Amino acid sequence: MTTITANETHWSDGKRYLWLFSPLVPFLGLIAISLYLATGWSTLLWMGPVLVYIIIPLADLIVGTDTTNPPETAVSQLENDRYYRAIVFTYVPAQLALTVWGVWLATSGQLSGWEIFGLCFTVGVINGIAINTAHELGHKKSGAERWLAKLTLMPAAYGHFFIEHNKGHHVNVATPDDPASSKMGESFWAFLPRTVVGSARSAWNIEKKRLNRLDKSVWSLENENLQAWGMTLVFFGVLTVWLGWPALVFLVIQAAYGASLLEVVNYLEHYGLLRKKLPSGRYERCQPRHSWNSNHIVTNLFLYQLQRHSDHHAHPTRRFQALRHFEDSPQLPSGYASLLLLAYFPPLWRKVMDPRVVAHHGGDLNQANILPSKRKEILARWGVEDRTGGEVPLVETAEETAAASTEAKAWHCPGCGYVYRQSEGCEAEGFSPGTAFSLIPDDWCCPDCGVRDKVDFKPLRE
Repeated sequence: MTTITANETHWSDGKRYLWLFSPLVPFLGLIAISLYLATGWSTLLWMGPVLVYIIIPLADLIVGTDTTNPPETAVSQLENDRYYRAIVFTYVPAQLALTVWGVWLATSGQLSGWEIFGLCFTVGVINGIAINTAHELGHKKSGAERWLAKLTLMPAAYGHFFIEHNKGHHVNVATPDDPASSKMGESFWAFLPRTVVGSARSAWNIEKKRLNRLDKSVWSLENENLQAWGMTLVFFGVLTVWLGWPALVFLVIQAAYGASLLEVVNYLEHYGLLRKKLPSGRYERCQPRHSWNSNHIVTNLFLYQLQRHSDHHAHPTRRFQALRHFEDSPQLPSGYASLLLLAYFPPLWRKVMDPRVVAHHGGDLNQANILPSKRKEILARWGVEDRTGGEVPLVETAEETAAASTEAKAWHCPGCGYVYRQSEGCEAEGFSPGTAFSLIPDDWCCPDCGVRDKVDFKPLRE
């Protein structure tokens, strides 16, 4: 993996205050409503779509890209600087305030139908982008940050994302098993129902497996999906009782639109990319080549640098300000915001992205994640012989195995540093104190990063 690192001498984060663009989004919504009430200009209520589909793409085009990385010597300081944490936290109260004010205004009788639609989509944009805020919070080890992630997902009614993304997507990314990884030849409109249903099902099954280890019902209140969905039901319910059934209609529409923004970003991030299988049947570890990246500055400033997606998958607990660019990661032609509209029009999307998938795989589409129903057609179009019959190709490499020692009482995740101690167990995952590491199921993965499987853990001498 090749990176471009800034000079270590007297290094400082040149974007330190520009990162404030990320929590600025809900405040822009609040400002737009305030200005509308003062001026009556209907266009102000369409601020959200205008920002996402016009302003940010144009700004990306003008400002360009930045491929430099912070030096490794500065990463610890960046990670521990609470300023960056405060930036993420700031989004949440402004998002909730905007949602409540937006619902109230939409049901107040003051707005025309055009204005209600604009306001609904603006609130949906803020809550859709908030899912990215929840993404940043949900990957952290702090209980407070993980709770805030659930709160942030509440208005979008997408609380199961907290479970599925960390313990499902990060395990299965860039494989046919992942509902959140799009296949070459799959349109966004075909991907959308597949990922919405598949992600909810995956989240449910993940919690069912965990609760079974605890000898508890999947319908237990300890099911984190039920907790998150319950928060949405209470939030929507209170607003509906206060403002009437039109409030519920508004909330459902904005939530559906907000969730669709998350899923169109998911569609962009791994399109046509595929991890190979090891001889044992396990997938190879996720590498920079398995995520589409972008270094367009403005979108990164608004999305907590989500576009440096390869480093995020390699180090999920790493905070946004320390994420790195890799030279060998595939690059999108523009920022995420510019490509959203493109994804809505499949012929345009295929015209731009399919040649990039082909180039990334060196012309060998046997290495790509292709929609099975379109496989024959796509291979013929690009003049590629089908050598795998649709099976995931094998990589010739030594299988990683856990150390043979059965006497170790502590094992650590080499990815994020999480330590499983036999004396403590991991009761949240269903392993009581005293449970030997050898008794943990082979398909268990690290509860902190979700990247490393049991087989990756190393014995720790203490």
